[in-house]
Amino acid sequence: MHLPRRLLPALVAVSGVALLAGCSTPASTKASSSPAASSSSSASASTAADLACPASGSASDAVKVTGSGSSEPKVSFPAPTTVTTTQRTTITKGDGATVQQGDSVSLAYVMYDAKSGKKLDSRGWSAKSRVVFPVDAAQVLPGFAASVVCAKEGDRIASVIPASLAFGSTGSEQIPVGGGDSIVFVADIVGLSPTKATGVSKPLPSGFPKVTLASNGTPSVKIPATKAPTSLKIADSKVGTGATVKDKDTVTVQYQGVLWRTGGIFDQSWGKSGPTSFATNQVVSGFGKALVGQKVGSQVVAIIPPAEGYGKTGSTDGSIKGTDTMVFVIDILATASK
Repeated sequence: MHLPRRLLPALVAVSGVALLAGCSTPASTKASSSPAASSSSSASASTAADLACPASGSASDAVKVTGSGSSEPKVSFPAPTTVTTTQRTTITKGDGATVQQGDSVSLAYVMYDAKSGKKLDSRGWSAKSRVVFPVDAAQVLPGFAASVVCAKEGDRIASVIPASLAFGSTGSEQIPVGGGDSIVFVADIVGLSPTKATGVSKPLPSGFPKVTLASNGTPSVKIPATKAPTSLKIADSKVGTGATVKDKDTVTVQYQGVLWRTGGIFDQSWGKSGPTSFATNQVVSGFGKALVGQKVGSQVVAIIPPAEGYGKTGSTDGSIKGTDTMVFVIDILATASK
């Protein structure tokens, strides 16, 4: 299953992490894939040192941020600016939980090319458009993950990130940012995002697989000894009370995919990538239909026949045949509208 990372579209590392792709050309090969796809592979290298708590420095201290509330702040800094290590200055101090490596964080951000001073991207400045991303240098560009480690919920931070931990020596044509350019990143740390569905449990209908959950939320799916349904089946196993997912929203989920034919897991975020974000119209149709109309906090079980999945040809890697029905357990953790 191959869906490119949709978390923080400008910040996503070049990782090729698996998820759901369309039935024909994998989304990761299309022009609409993550803007970071053209960045240097060296920028996606992950080491423990990448996520050490960054100290403030003259470059991050020189970033001036004004404004408050849910509106995008005004940002100024001397350009050109360049750094060799990530610097972070706390503009406004929060009093919430401390962000740790491996957490998922809800935030609003704006970023600039530190050489030209040009604004590159801005997202999340309303409650309906918050961005959720994993604090994991293997999933997002290391400098951006490092920028929020050790920050607290409620902080507003300004960081200056070296090219080596951002878009590398080649830069990115899609964002665009020049090769070798440092990045100025200003973000409000809205809060930590849950890593599993928090809704009220609900029995699944007759004919659905049995789903049991580990203490951390990881599902285990037992396929019934019956033929797979021939039409799309969707049911809640937990009912949340959060925002409703709308068509084309960017949704953050945990998921597990199992083949009805074998009962085996073919893809999952649990124990691997962790919470994952993508737009509801960038996945196979059955998966998208299972999300739209659901509330954040819900867990959804979807039985997806070939016609709503990979069609008669199956997946491009051959792991899912043209006759395979898929079962997904999906924890809906957040949703954001454009």
